[in-house]
Amino acid sequence: MSEHPVMNWTEAGETRSARWRSERGAPPPKRVVIGDDRMTADAAYRYACEGTALLWRGDFQNARQLLQALARRVDRKPRTPRPSAPSSSPAALPAESPMISPTGGFHLYRQAQSQRARTLGMLLIPLADDYRVPLRRAPDVRQACIEAYGPGQERSVTSLRELLGLIGAHEWRKAGIEIPALGGRIHPHYGVFAPVRSEYVGLVATAPLPVPESSLAFDIGTGTGVLAAVLARRGVAHIVATEQDPRALVCARENIARLGLAGQVEVVQADLFPEGQAALVVCNPPWIPARPSSPIEHAIYDPESRMLRGFIGGLAAHLGPGGEGWLVLSDIAEHLGLRSRAELLAAFDAAGLRVAGRTDVRPHHPKVADATDPLHTARAAELTSLWRLVVR
Repeated sequence: MSEHPVMNWTEAGETRSARWRSERGAPPPKRVVIGDDRMTADAAYRYACEGTALLWRGDFQNARQLLQALARRVDRKPRTPRPSAPSSSPAALPAESPMISPTGGFHLYRQAQSQRARTLGMLLIPLADDYRVPLRRAPDVRQACIEAYGPGQERSVTSLRELLGLIGAHEWRKAGIEIPALGGRIHPHYGVFAPVRSEYVGLVATAPLPVPESSLAFDIGTGTGVLAAVLARRGVAHIVATEQDPRALVCARENIARLGLAGQVEVVQADLFPEGQAALVVCNPPWIPARPSSPIEHAIYDPESRMLRGFIGGLAAHLGPGGEGWLVLSDIAEHLGLRSRAELLAAFDAAGLRVAGRTDVRPHHPKVADATDPLHTARAAELTSLWRLVVR
């Protein structure tokens, strides 16, 4: 177990250890107590807030109920401040208070989400060397764990919150997501962003193709392979889809094969562009320039806009004569004050590109209408755009 993080604890007067698993990279807890069905939610919450983990030895379904109780306590709104408290107290300000900038509100939101994840991640579940959960009424999570972690080899411990995420991802992988533009389903793997926001898929499915059907296209950062598959369904004869994440590579190849498109779509490992030039180059990079805190967030957060800037900067060299680059990008970062429209246009100009056209669509996911969401103002104003870029 020396090759991996190890969690140590004392139980029944003995020092014990097991491999520690955390997909978001959290370190193993230093303080651990044993929890079972006798533990109250208030006591568990006090332990979690203090940074003490609870290794569960009770009923699995009771552990799920306890996690829900912890979440209610974490999400409980603070009491209204007393009249004597200063009205400008930062602790009393909601994320979208007029006294907090959109950027400040976003960072407060991210801090709150991070603290929430740390607190709820303190409820731990043991796993046997074959991923069986040695608790009463525990589900069979072996396949879900194999899909995320690989073959089991040793006893381990993970948070119940992470384990439930693995179970959910396994169900999504089995059922898949219906994509109308494909006439089929995409099956996301654990850690690969699912194409649940259909508006960006619709943009690629309906934008006028700039080239004959026999031409070559690149799909940069393909993820599940959904956009490469859409291009293939539209008649593009050969698409090279690139990806550097190992999980996404496997996911995209499986989806392309399942859809019967392996003869048109080639999935290759590359950081951004493959070799050569294409008549069409498509990219849907992460939309928000911030640091991800878990593998799945790499599809949402792009530190310092690395992928966006890399795509824009390298596009001209990879476009064939008369070709177009399609950049699919939300403007939510602009509404959060994290990137300006002027910066984006300046990046186009510096790369020798001009905008040949742009198609916008408003997202229609549930958070757009959720006024309680801390980022509601930005989400309500958000547009997702397909920018058609050509070489000047």
